[in-house]
Amino acid sequence: MDRLESMSVFIAVVEAGSLSAAGRTLRMPLPTVSRKVSELESHIKARLLNRSTRQLTLTDAGRSYLAAC
Repeated sequence: MDRLESMSVFIAVVEAGSLSAAGRTLRMPLPTVSRKVSELESHIKARLLNRSTRQLTLTDAGRSYLAAC
């Protein structure tokens, strides 16, 4: 896993407000965006985003990690 790339994808997801919007911005397929965020979550052993079909929100750990990025 390229941690810097995964961090960039995470930041793009937060800024765009959704995984699919970040994928369009980054010109990256949605499954790749989702995988990069999941790999980052596995690496730091914390859930960064709460995902639902309608909404994407940061967890407390996600807010802290975003500030650190």
